[in-house]
Amino acid sequence: MAASHAWAFRASFRRNAFGWRGTRKAIERLNEAVGEIERVARTDPALAGEGAVLLLEKLSPAINQIDSSSGALGNATNGVVERMVPLIAAAPVPRRVREKWLERLLDAIQEDDPPYIESLGEHWGVLCGDPALASQWADQLLLLMQLVMADRKKGTYAYASSGTLCYSALFHAGRFDDLLAVLALDPKPYWHDQQWAAKALAARGDVDGAIDLMEGLRSRHAPDMAISAVAEQLLLDAGRVDEAYARYGIQATSANTNIATFRAIAKRYPGIDPGRILGDLIASTPGAEGKWFATAKTLKQYDLALALARRAPVDPKTLVRAARDHVKSQPAFASEVALTALYWMARGEGYELTGADVGAARDNAVAAAEAIGVGALVGERIADNVAGEGTAAVWVRKCLGIEAYS
Repeated sequence: MAASHAWAFRASFRRNAFGWRGTRKAIERLNEAVGEIERVARTDPALAGEGAVLLLEKLSPAINQIDSSSGALGNATNGVVERMVPLIAAAPVPRRVREKWLERLLDAIQEDDPPYIESLGEHWGVLCGDPALASQWADQLLLLMQLVMADRKKGTYAYASSGTLCYSALFHAGRFDDLLAVLALDPKPYWHDQQWAAKALAARGDVDGAIDLMEGLRSRHAPDMAISAVAEQLLLDAGRVDEAYARYGIQATSANTNIATFRAIAKRYPGIDPGRILGDLIASTPGAEGKWFATAKTLKQYDLALALARRAPVDPKTLVRAARDHVKSQPAFASEVALTALYWMARGEGYELTGADVGAARDNAVAAAEAIGVGALVGERIADNVAGEGTAAVWVRKCLGIEAYS
């Protein structure tokens, strides 16, 4: 392993390298860095481990000046941690090298402000590489956590950023009694810490007890989705896949888009019929079924997509784009979607609509109807869909040049 390897990403991650509006540039550089390290991992996993450690220790100091309010940067850095941890854990290096890596990563965690790599602590036991080193780290951190718990019992606010590292090290060292004992000292248990108690119970074979513990942690101070995600993983690890999906598959997942949410669940449950997953997602949002229109359309379930658009409001601009994109490939679908867009426009749905949007919906409806030989009927159907006395309906008809009905 060449510790002096000339990593290309190093130059991009100097301290304070990115300014206030540097989110997009930073994410691009992070993606480039991850790609560089993963390419090296194919031929030299030890060197890739060194590169992963280097990136993680340089990450937070380089981006800490960026406005992270959008959440995009936090999502990106979490993804970096998730992809770098396996490379570090699997790197075939001597114990002395791994010990130095861990010391460097601990320094990086302590310098992580604002927190971008704090999730690294959850993987500390894995990063140790073997139970013996994990146990050594547990001994190093356990006394501090016992002192923190003692202060909490006295009513004093006490916190240690190394708490999660300690719990992870104890868990991966197989020291479940010590883990449960230190967690039991907390007078006001925090759900994020107590998940380690659930993991310890599950590792001992008491999966049902672990699930009950997680369910008992639900409160207004604990995010339901996070609780569900932990419980789901416990069931998946135990091989209880059907139960995991039935109880937590839907409620434990939320991605940036609905199609991404569907794909995340489908990836975790390859044995579950995709149609069932989509149906369950739709059922999870009663009254807002229309939000799944784009997902059904992307999955080429055109009849379902149209039914959803008719059942509950969909942004008319989304419908107009879908109609435009399918005039040639799915003209029957495109015609009905364009007509549905006009229907929702006439009922006041959508934001910042213009006459151009109305005209585009009409033009797509006409073009698609002519493609399937029903062009003579489309004018009447357009008029029916924009009928009504409301302000929005009157405006849509005016844009179309249709006289108001008596």
